[in-house]
Amino acid sequence: MQNASVVVTAYDWVPSFAQGHVRDLRVRWALNEANLPYEARLIDHQQKLEAEHLARQPFAQVPAIEMDGGSMFESGAIVWSIAEASDHLLPKDPAGRRQALAWTFAALNPIEPVVARLAEVVFFLDDEDLKTRLRPRAVAAVETRLTQLQAALADRDHLAGAFSAPDILMATVLRDLGHSDLLSHYPALSRYLERCTARPAFQRALSEQLEAFAQNAHRYERAA
Repeated sequence: MQNASVVVTAYDWVPSFAQGHVRDLRVRWALNEANLPYEARLIDHQQKLEAEHLARQPFAQVPAIEMDGGSMFESGAIVWSIAEASDHLLPKDPAGRRQALAWTFAALNPIEPVVARLAEVVFFLDDEDLKTRLRPRAVAAVETRLTQLQAALADRDHLAGAFSAPDILMATVLRDLGHSDLLSHYPALSRYLERCTARPAFQRALSEQLEAFAQNAHRYERAA
C-alpha cells in the first residue's frame, strides 16, 4: 500500500454536533499514523444513496476507502487493514496481535453500541418525555462498560502494549461521550483518551475532517 493511491470517501458536511465525530476520522487518523498520503472524495447526503456510492458502501454510510486496487467499507476493518500495512500500528508477536484484534472488536462491540445509543437518545429523540425515560437506562449502560473498561486498562498506557490500531478505535469511541461529563468519573480512561488524542496524527486527522466541513458550510447555510 505504500505506493498506492488511497481515496477516502467522507461527507462534505454534517451538523455541528457531529463534526469531529464522523467515522472517517478514525480512518484519517490511521492513515496519518501510518504516514500514508490520501485524498478525500466528499459526498453529500443525497449522493450516499446513489448507486455509485452504494457499490462502495452498501449501507449508504461513510467511510469507504479505495486502496491496493480495491475498495473496503466499515471503519474498523479499514483501520485494521491500514495497520497491517504499517510497521508500527500492530504488535509484531502473534500473542500481541491477537490481543490487539480482541481489543479492536471490544471497541466496536461492547463499547461503541452503548455510547451510540446514548447519543441517539440525546441528539435524535424529539419526544422529551421519552428522552427523560430512556436517558437513565442509556447512561447506566455506558457506565457499566466504562467501569469494566477502566478495570481492564488498569495502569497500562495503551490497550495492547504500545499505541496501536485498537487505540485509534477505542479513543474515537470514547470521544463521542464529549457531550456529557461521564468520562470525568473515570480518571484512568480520561488520561488514556488524552494520551491518544494528543498524538500529532490525531490532530492532523481532526483538522482535515473539520476543514472539509468548514469549506462546504456555506452551501448548507444558503439552503437553510
